[in-house]
Amino acid sequence: MTSRTLRPKNRVIAAYLAPGLLIYCFIVIIPLFISLIYSLYNYSGGASMKFIGLTNYRHLIKDMDFWGSFKNNLIIILLSMVGQIGIALVITVFMMSKLLKLKAIHRNIIFLPVVVSAIVVGFLWTIIYNKDFGLLNFLLKSLGLESLIIPWLDNPKYVIISVSMPIIWQYIGFYLVIFLAAIQSIPNEIYESADLDGAVGIKRSMYITIPLMSDTLKVAVMLCIAGNMKIFDHIYVMTGGGPGTSSMVMAQYAYINSFIMFKLGYGSAISVGILVLSLSLILLSRKLWGGKNNEA
Repeated sequence: MTSRTLRPKNRVIAAYLAPGLLIYCFIVIIPLFISLIYSLYNYSGGASMKFIGLTNYRHLIKDMDFWGSFKNNLIIILLSMVGQIGIALVITVFMMSKLLKLKAIHRNIIFLPVVVSAIVVGFLWTIIYNKDFGLLNFLLKSLGLESLIIPWLDNPKYVIISVSMPIIWQYIGFYLVIFLAAIQSIPNEIYESADLDGAVGIKRSMYITIPLMSDTLKVAVMLCIAGNMKIFDHIYVMTGGGPGTSSMVMAQYAYINSFIMFKLGYGSAISVGILVLSLSLILLSRKLWGGKNNEA
């Protein structure tokens, strides 16, 4: 009886949710439907629109530049899973150690790059990679490793790895905060029982912490896929997609077609393709991760 009295009425709940839903529809749902409509037209801006049906999508399926940019996105995603999620998980384990002091300061320093603009990060790492006065080559020279010095952003073989490093560096702190929150939700009684059984150090992390964080890790993987499928700013600032198209990503390919070549219809089809591929990768990751649990 008390719960019914305290529970707000449905119209009150709807009134609170309405502003957020309206904003979400305005900035997500409506643009999505507009993109779907534009993708069915040969449209270059203005009032002239020619309906061409699925021609843009047929062209997209055969567009090797689009699939090449998709491959670059996949490489960035794989590197980010290892770099962002992997390093954040290792740091999280160290942060929970009783030997580490000033944990709040360490957490804030690691999280600081997350709040920095991606444009600033891109410019910063462009300077670091500079062949003549960059910090990376300076360190290699100081260590006597001149043979390892290469044009980091001008070599097609290494450029996609080079542009992935700033992305990894910037968002380690994001996943660190998520993992710390997940660990703090684990009851202390479990760790106390583990201490009595002799499960300390690496064993404690491998057999208790990480298994109990499996749902959080699953969410982190999905966030990593979604975030890196729409990555744009860092690469646009650092290489512009070059040399050639060796560091081109899908969001930049859509941008070039839409706002430089003024092929707004085809650019919309690329955007829809990005959405479909992103959802497919996320569903695939859930299937591979969940497996038997999802079936249950």
